[in-house]
Amino acid sequence: MIKARYALFRSAAAGGARCLSENSKKAAKRKVSMLTAGDFKNGLTFEMDGKVYQVIEFQHVKPGKGAAFVRTKYKDVVTGAIREASFNPTAKFENAVIERRDLEYLYNDGELYYFMDQESYEQIPLNKDKLGDNFKFVKENTVCRISSWKGNVFSVDPPTFVELRVTETEPGVRGDTATNVTKPATLETGAVIKVPIFINEGDLLRIDTRTGEYLERA
Repeated sequence: MIKARYALFRSAAAGGARCLSENSKKAAKRKVSMLTAGDFKNGLTFEMDGKVYQVIEFQHVKPGKGAAFVRTKYKDVVTGAIREASFNPTAKFENAVIERRDLEYLYNDGELYYFMDQESYEQIPLNKDKLGDNFKFVKENTVCRISSWKGNVFSVDPPTFVELRVTETEPGVRGDTATNVTKPATLETGAVIKVPIFINEGDLLRIDTRTGEYLERA
């Protein structure tokens, strides 16, 4: 019934996504502003050579001889690659506007994964390659943080902690509460993790999506 209701929006989903994408690009264009390396601070995002980077560390250096410079460690927000370089304090860059939105994951049709804006109810279909490995811990109706740059989504972050039920595992050992002895368990999303041997099918577990580790029974 739920999927049938969502299917009514599918024909408009792609158009809605294109509209949202165009709106994001137009908004980003309107907000274009320039900054210099002298303006760098931790967390700031900037564009360089057609890519967007985030400042991780910076240091203003004024040598006894020669020109001052800004020693910078920065990260490619799309690939996660870390780089280091020194910039002239007057070097100019375009300020990168990163849009972050909380969207509800609805379902997938095998090719596209559909997310919904909870205020406008517009649906945004994303290809599987936009999803990280930790998306295997996301079930329907979970709210995720979607990050995009100039209308292009580059990351989908699930909640840090989720609660999922065990659908398949070997029977637990009654009375054994050891946590250093583990066994595999399949969760309701299909993800397989290591759990203590006292865990049984049907147990609701609290999982850290950053590491995929079992934390406790919920």
